[in-house]
Amino acid sequence: MSRNRQSITDTELAVLKALWDSGSLTARAIAEMLYGTCSESELGTVHSLLQRLERKKLVLRDRSSHAHVFSAAVDRSQVAGQELEAMAKKLADGSMAPFITHLVQANQLKKEEIDEIRRMLDDAARKLRQKRKTR
Repeated sequence: MSRNRQSITDTELAVLKALWDSGSLTARAIAEMLYGTCSESELGTVHSLLQRLERKKLVLRDRSSHAHVFSAAVDRSQVAGQELEAMAKKLADGSMAPFITHLVQANQLKKEEIDEIRRMLDDAARKLRQKRKTR
């Protein structure tokens, strides 16, 4: 995903979630997942969403068969990261600290997540110390 923020609507996100959960799908399969049915208007809506996602380079299209098959061009963590960065800019002048503080104080993190965050913070601190030494 490019560093330039591309807004993703809730309906586009629903299509991406279907692709992340199931891998490659046809437009008809996506419509059935989202709506439970696949009327012509629902299929048309899904086609429009896929075209928009393809223009945003968030979805890939395989045209090798009659029914085109779509897959996500980005993973869930890339989209989550961009959405979180946008929220941080909007609410906290770009700072992630209020979000992390909230998760810790609200006991929203599992032990494995805490351990992983601790490893990442230790690594970031180590890199920062090394960077300061080379100045």
